[in-house]
Amino acid sequence: MDTKAWLRELELRPQKGLGQNFLVDAHVLHKIVTAAAVAADDTVLEVGPGLGTLTQALAERARRVVAVELDENLVSVLRLRLAQFSNTEIIAGDILALDVSQLLHEPAGDSVPPYKVVANIPYYITSAVLRHVLEASVRPRLIVLMVQREVAQRIVAKPGQMSLLAVSVQFYGRPQVVARVPARCFHPVPKVDSAIVRIEPHAQLPVSSAEIRTFFDVVRAGFGQRRKQLHNALQHGLALSVESVSQAMAAAGIDQQRRAQTLSVSEWVTLYRAFLSEEGKLGNSGPSPPMAREKGGQ
Repeated sequence: MDTKAWLRELELRPQKGLGQNFLVDAHVLHKIVTAAAVAADDTVLEVGPGLGTLTQALAERARRVVAVELDENLVSVLRLRLAQFSNTEIIAGDILALDVSQLLHEPAGDSVPPYKVVANIPYYITSAVLRHVLEASVRPRLIVLMVQREVAQRIVAKPGQMSLLAVSVQFYGRPQVVARVPARCFHPVPKVDSAIVRIEPHAQLPVSSAEIRTFFDVVRAGFGQRRKQLHNALQHGLALSVESVSQAMAAAGIDQQRRAQTLSVSEWVTLYRAFLSEEGKLGNSGPSPPMAREKGGQ
Protein backbone atom coordinates (compact mmCIF):
# COMPACT_ATOMS: atom_id res chain seq x y z
CA MET A 1 0.00 0.00 0.00
CA ASP A 2 1.37 3.43 -0.89
CA THR A 3 1.69 6.23 1.65
CA LYS A 4 -1.29 8.25 0.46
CA ALA A 5 -3.58 5.21 0.54
CA TRP A 6 -2.20 4.22 3.94
CA LEU A 7 -2.95 7.67 5.35
CA ARG A 8 -6.49 7.58 3.92
CA GLU A 9 -7.17 4.17 5.44
CA LEU A 10 -5.92 5.35 8.82
CA GLU A 11 -7.84 8.64 8.45
CA LEU A 12 -4.67 10.55 9.17
CA ARG A 13 -3.35 13.76 7.68
CA PRO A 14 0.25 14.96 7.80
CA GLN A 15 0.52 17.60 10.51
CA LYS A 16 2.11 20.77 9.19
CA GLY A 17 2.83 21.95 12.72
CA LEU A 18 5.03 18.90 13.26
CA GLY A 19 6.75 19.31 9.91
CA GLN A 20 5.52 15.94 8.65
CA ASN A 21 6.58 15.07 5.10
CA PHE A 22 6.63 11.32 4.55
CA LEU A 23 9.21 9.73 2.25
CA VAL A 24 7.52 7.90 -0.64
CA ASP A 25 10.51 7.01 -2.84
CA ALA A 26 11.92 3.50 -2.35
CA HIS A 27 15.19 4.39 -4.07
CA VAL A 28 15.85 7.16 -1.53
CA LEU A 29 14.98 4.79 1.29
CA HIS A 30 17.63 2.40 -0.02
CA LYS A 31 20.18 5.23 -0.16
CA ILE A 32 19.56 6.09 3.50
CA VAL A 33 19.96 2.49 4.67
CA THR A 34 23.07 2.08 2.51
CA ALA A 35 24.60 5.32 3.85
CA ALA A 36 24.03 4.05 7.38
CA ALA A 37 25.63 0.69 6.49
CA VAL A 38 23.18 -1.06 8.81
CA ALA A 39 24.48 -4.51 9.79
CA ALA A 40 23.11 -7.45 11.73
CA ASP A 41 24.95 -6.50 14.93
CA ASP A 42 23.94 -2.79 14.90
CA THR A 43 21.90 -0.87 17.42
CA VAL A 44 20.03 1.98 15.70
CA LEU A 45 18.25 4.99 17.14
CA GLU A 46 15.67 6.38 14.73
CA VAL A 47 14.19 9.83 15.28
CA GLY A 48 10.77 10.60 13.84
CA PRO A 49 9.80 7.24 12.29
CA GLY A 50 6.50 8.61 10.98
CA LEU A 51 4.62 5.75 9.30
CA GLY A 52 7.48 3.32 9.84
CA THR A 53 8.71 2.79 6.29
CA LEU A 54 12.34 3.43 7.21
CA THR A 55 11.86 1.76 10.59
CA GLN A 56 10.87 -1.50 8.91
CA ALA A 57 13.90 -1.36 6.62
CA LEU A 58 16.13 -0.85 9.66
CA ALA A 59 14.40 -3.60 11.64
CA GLU A 60 14.99 -6.06 8.82
CA ARG A 61 18.74 -5.46 9.01
CA ALA A 62 19.72 -4.37 12.55
CA ARG A 63 20.04 -6.25 15.81
CA ARG A 64 18.01 -3.62 17.67
CA VAL A 65 16.02 -0.53 16.67
CA VAL A 66 14.73 2.12 19.07
CA ALA A 67 12.38 4.55 17.31
CA VAL A 68 11.19 7.75 19.01
CA GLU A 69 7.98 9.35 17.70
CA LEU A 70 6.44 12.60 18.97
CA ASP A 71 3.05 12.26 17.26
CA GLU A 72 0.88 10.10 19.52
CA ASN A 73 -1.48 9.35 16.61
CA LEU A 74 1.36 7.58 14.81
CA VAL A 75 2.68 5.61 17.77
CA SER A 76 -0.17 3.09 17.69
CA VAL A 77 0.20 2.79 13.90
CA LEU A 78 3.90 2.09 14.27
CA ARG A 79 3.40 -0.51 16.97
CA LEU A 80 0.81 -2.29 14.82
CA ARG A 81 2.89 -2.15 11.65
CA LEU A 82 6.06 -3.33 13.36
CA ALA A 83 4.53 -5.87 15.74
CA GLN A 84 6.30 -8.71 13.95
CA PHE A 85 9.73 -7.28 14.76
CA SER A 86 10.77 -8.30 18.27
CA ASN A 87 13.97 -6.29 17.87
CA THR A 88 12.12 -2.97 17.56
CA GLU A 89 10.90 -0.67 20.33
CA ILE A 90 8.61 2.31 19.68
CA ILE A 91 9.01 5.13 22.20
CA ALA A 92 6.35 7.83 22.44
CA GLY A 93 7.99 11.14 23.27
CA ASP A 94 10.14 14.10 22.29
CA ILE A 95 13.69 13.03 21.52
CA LEU A 96 14.94 16.41 22.73
CA ALA A 97 13.51 15.71 26.18
CA LEU A 98 14.88 12.18 26.43
CA ASP A 99 18.28 10.93 27.55
CA VAL A 100 19.80 9.04 24.62
CA SER A 101 21.91 6.87 26.89
CA GLN A 102 18.87 5.84 28.93
CA LEU A 103 16.95 5.01 25.75
CA LEU A 104 19.64 2.70 24.45
CA HIS A 105 20.82 1.14 27.68
CA GLU A 106 20.79 -2.63 27.29
CA PRO A 107 18.35 -4.31 29.73
CA ALA A 108 20.91 -6.96 30.59
CA GLY A 109 24.02 -4.79 30.32
CA ASP A 110 25.82 -2.11 32.28
CA SER A 111 26.62 0.21 29.41
CA VAL A 112 25.26 1.76 26.22
CA PRO A 113 26.29 -0.26 23.14
CA PRO A 114 27.85 1.42 20.11
CA TYR A 115 24.95 2.79 18.08
CA LYS A 116 23.95 4.67 14.95
CA VAL A 117 21.42 7.46 14.54
CA VAL A 118 19.20 7.42 11.45
CA ALA A 119 16.54 10.08 10.96
CA ASN A 120 14.20 11.71 8.50
CA ILE A 121 13.26 14.52 10.84
CA PRO A 122 11.23 17.74 10.57
CA TYR A 123 13.60 20.35 9.24
CA TYR A 124 12.81 22.93 11.90
CA ILE A 125 14.51 20.79 14.58
CA THR A 126 17.57 19.73 12.55
CA SER A 127 20.12 21.65 14.61
CA ALA A 128 18.43 20.77 17.88
CA VAL A 129 18.54 17.05 17.10
CA LEU A 130 22.17 17.31 16.01
CA ARG A 131 23.06 19.07 19.24
CA HIS A 132 21.20 16.48 21.28
CA VAL A 133 22.90 13.42 19.80
CA LEU A 134 26.36 14.91 19.35
CA GLU A 135 26.41 16.08 22.97
CA ALA A 136 25.04 12.83 24.40
CA SER A 137 27.12 11.30 27.19
CA VAL A 138 27.74 8.39 24.81
CA ARG A 139 27.96 9.74 21.28
CA PRO A 140 26.84 7.71 18.24
CA ARG A 141 29.42 6.15 15.97
CA LEU A 142 27.51 7.27 12.89
CA ILE A 143 24.70 9.71 12.07
CA VAL A 144 22.66 9.68 8.86
CA LEU A 145 20.07 12.43 8.49
CA MET A 146 17.68 13.68 5.86
CA VAL A 147 17.88 17.48 6.01
CA GLN A 148 16.95 20.48 3.94
CA ARG A 149 19.43 20.76 1.06
CA GLU A 150 20.44 24.31 2.00
CA VAL A 151 21.19 23.19 5.55
CA ALA A 152 23.22 20.24 4.24
CA GLN A 153 25.34 22.63 2.20
CA ARG A 154 25.95 24.76 5.28
CA ILE A 155 26.92 21.74 7.36
CA VAL A 156 29.63 20.60 4.90
CA ALA A 157 30.88 24.11 4.04
CA LYS A 158 34.60 24.80 3.62
CA PRO A 159 36.59 27.76 4.96
CA GLY A 160 35.37 30.84 3.17
CA GLN A 161 31.74 29.76 3.57
CA MET A 162 31.81 28.52 7.17
CA SER A 163 29.00 29.29 9.61
CA LEU A 164 28.40 28.66 13.27
CA LEU A 165 26.45 25.54 12.29
CA ALA A 166 29.32 24.26 10.12
CA VAL A 167 31.89 24.76 12.88
CA SER A 168 29.59 23.14 15.43
CA VAL A 169 29.02 19.98 13.38
CA GLN A 170 32.58 19.70 12.04
CA PHE A 171 33.93 20.10 15.58
CA TYR A 172 32.16 16.86 16.50
CA GLY A 173 32.50 14.89 13.28
CA ARG A 174 33.20 14.66 9.56
CA PRO A 175 30.08 15.37 7.48
CA GLN A 176 29.44 14.57 3.84
CA VAL A 177 26.45 14.91 1.53
CA VAL A 178 25.50 11.45 0.27
CA ALA A 179 22.72 12.36 -2.14
CA ARG A 180 20.36 15.12 -3.18
CA VAL A 181 16.67 14.27 -2.70
CA PRO A 182 14.09 16.13 -4.83
CA ALA A 183 10.98 17.46 -3.14
CA ARG A 184 8.78 15.13 -5.20
CA CYS A 185 10.07 12.20 -3.14
CA PHE A 186 7.85 13.23 -0.22
CA HIS A 187 4.16 13.46 0.60
CA PRO A 188 3.06 16.13 0.97
CA VAL A 189 5.61 17.71 -1.37
CA PRO A 190 7.70 20.31 0.52
CA LYS A 191 8.78 23.59 -1.01
CA VAL A 192 12.48 22.71 -0.93
CA ASP A 193 14.75 19.85 -1.95
CA SER A 194 16.46 17.71 0.66
CA ALA A 195 19.75 15.89 1.06
CA ILE A 196 21.06 12.86 2.90
CA VAL A 197 23.94 13.79 5.20
CA ARG A 198 26.30 11.27 6.78
CA ILE A 199 28.33 12.35 9.82
CA GLU A 200 31.16 10.27 11.22
CA PRO A 201 31.87 11.50 14.78
CA HIS A 202 35.54 12.03 15.64
CA ALA A 203 37.10 9.44 17.91
CA GLN A 204 38.59 12.31 19.90
CA LEU A 205 37.34 15.89 20.11
CA PRO A 206 39.68 18.84 19.43
CA VAL A 207 39.39 20.08 23.04
CA SER A 208 38.51 18.39 26.31
CA SER A 209 34.87 18.10 27.38
CA ALA A 210 35.49 20.62 30.16
CA GLU A 211 36.64 23.21 27.62
CA ILE A 212 33.92 22.89 24.99
CA ARG A 213 31.63 25.60 26.32
CA THR A 214 34.46 28.10 26.55
CA PHE A 215 35.73 27.13 23.09
CA PHE A 216 32.31 27.84 21.61
CA ASP A 217 32.13 31.14 23.49
CA VAL A 218 35.06 32.20 21.32
CA VAL A 219 33.53 30.83 18.11
CA ARG A 220 30.14 32.38 18.86
CA ALA A 221 31.80 35.74 19.52
CA GLY A 222 33.59 35.52 16.18
CA PHE A 223 30.35 34.92 14.29
CA GLY A 224 28.45 37.48 16.35
CA GLN A 225 29.13 40.25 13.83
CA ARG A 226 29.69 38.51 10.51
CA ARG A 227 30.17 41.71 8.50
CA LYS A 228 33.03 42.86 10.69
CA GLN A 229 36.60 41.69 10.62
CA LEU A 230 37.29 38.95 13.12
CA HIS A 231 39.33 41.06 15.54
CA ASN A 232 36.47 43.54 15.92
CA ALA A 233 33.89 40.80 16.43
CA LEU A 234 36.03 39.10 19.07
CA GLN A 235 36.69 42.31 20.97
CA HIS A 236 32.98 42.99 21.17
CA GLY A 237 31.82 39.42 21.78
CA LEU A 238 34.42 38.54 24.42
CA ALA A 239 34.63 42.01 25.98
CA LEU A 240 38.41 41.99 25.67
CA SER A 241 40.86 44.76 24.89
CA VAL A 242 42.21 45.45 21.43
CA GLU A 243 45.65 44.47 22.66
CA SER A 244 44.50 41.13 24.07
CA VAL A 245 42.73 40.13 20.85
CA SER A 246 45.64 41.29 18.70
CA GLN A 247 48.15 39.29 20.73
CA ALA A 248 46.04 36.14 20.61
CA MET A 249 45.47 36.37 16.87
CA ALA A 250 49.15 37.00 16.24
CA ALA A 251 50.10 34.02 18.42
CA ALA A 252 47.64 31.87 16.45
CA GLY A 253 49.06 33.08 13.13
CA ILE A 254 45.69 34.48 12.02
CA ASP A 255 45.51 37.74 10.07
CA GLN A 256 43.36 40.28 11.91
CA GLN A 257 41.60 41.26 8.71
CA ARG A 258 40.10 37.82 8.22
CA ARG A 259 36.44 37.13 8.90
CA ALA A 260 34.92 34.29 10.93
CA GLN A 261 33.64 32.40 7.89
CA THR A 262 37.20 31.91 6.59
CA LEU A 263 38.49 29.94 9.59
CA SER A 264 38.61 26.14 9.72
CA VAL A 265 37.82 24.23 12.91
CA SER A 266 41.52 23.63 13.52
CA GLU A 267 42.21 27.37 13.25
CA TRP A 268 39.44 28.07 15.78
CA VAL A 269 41.09 25.60 18.14
CA THR A 270 44.48 27.26 17.67
CA LEU A 271 42.93 30.68 18.29
CA TYR A 272 41.15 29.42 21.40
CA ARG A 273 44.43 28.05 22.76
CA ALA A 274 46.11 31.39 22.04
CA PHE A 275 43.44 33.24 24.04
CA LEU A 276 44.03 30.91 26.98
CA SER A 277 47.78 31.55 26.80
CA GLU A 278 47.66 35.28 26.15
CA GLU A 279 44.70 36.30 28.25
CA GLY A 280 44.01 33.53 30.71
CA LYS A 281 40.53 34.95 31.32
CA LEU A 282 38.33 32.74 29.21
CA GLY A 283 37.70 30.44 32.13
CA ASN A 284 36.09 27.04 32.31
CA SER A 285 32.33 26.52 32.26
CA GLY A 286 32.26 22.79 32.96
CA PRO A 287 31.27 19.76 30.93
CA SER A 288 28.22 18.97 28.79
CA PRO A 289 27.74 22.37 27.11
CA PRO A 290 25.09 23.13 24.51
CA MET A 291 26.31 23.08 20.93
CA ALA A 292 26.51 26.55 19.39
CA ARG A 293 23.28 27.97 18.01
CA GLU A 294 22.84 30.34 15.12
CA LYS A 295 20.30 33.08 15.62
CA GLY A 296 17.25 32.37 13.51
CA GLY A 297 18.87 29.22 12.08
CA GLN A 298 17.97 25.58 12.26
